[in-house]
Amino acid sequence: MQQSLRLFVFHHAGGSHLLYRDWPDRLPAHWDVRLMDAPGRGRLTGQPPIDDARELAGFFLRELAADMTGPFAFFGHSMGALVAYEMTQRLAAEGRQQPVWLGLSARGAPRPRGEDTRRHALPDDELRLHLAAMGGTPVEVLQDADLWEMFAPAIRNDLKLVESWRPLPGTPALTVPVAVYGGVGDVVVPVERLAAWEQHTERFQGLRLSEGGHFYFQSDPRRLLDMVARDANAALSAAVSRA
Repeated sequence: MQQSLRLFVFHHAGGSHLLYRDWPDRLPAHWDVRLMDAPGRGRLTGQPPIDDARELAGFFLRELAADMTGPFAFFGHSMGALVAYEMTQRLAAEGRQQPVWLGLSARGAPRPRGEDTRRHALPDDELRLHLAAMGGTPVEVLQDADLWEMFAPAIRNDLKLVESWRPLPGTPALTVPVAVYGGVGDVVVPVERLAAWEQHTERFQGLRLSEGGHFYFQSDPRRLLDMVARDANAALSAAVSRA
């Protein structure tokens, strides 16, 4: 019997649910896939943005409280992975139901000193060059002055969120199954930072690498989504057998 699963997907810095809009049709048909938007973008464009990771995690936990029932899981890419991690830690600390699985993509493991970069404070020209190297941002946004003026505040907001985050002292290892994904050519998150997640979880499913950079799945997400389905189903089956 196929087990149902509700999967919440959290987007990258400066993005929205739109990059992931095909995912519900590509993941198992019996899953309920929810594509989330942070305040200030996508379906929540009219809401003020949040530039603190823990505040954003709290926002999503409040918004999704009624939907985190039955088996559910989190997947986040880049900034979204940080938010999904914070949400999982908050649920554990509060003694609430945790996800049966956590998928983390293109996000390095926590470091006590936080991030070394201040990309959110770069001049426009340098920031556009950096974003072009990363991929994921439409070329039109980087080249059109009016579009850049429209999207730059959200991009800088999210980069500040990522770069200002620090793990709380004494944060325990995650107890839920965790799989980590990334691109071997990522100019932002090297492979060793991805592999370091093993030290932050008691049930590490493994590091899954693909060809490509920070947005290694953008041109063709099939390989990633096949791995997500496999890893999440394995965690779900284990959870059901323990119940």
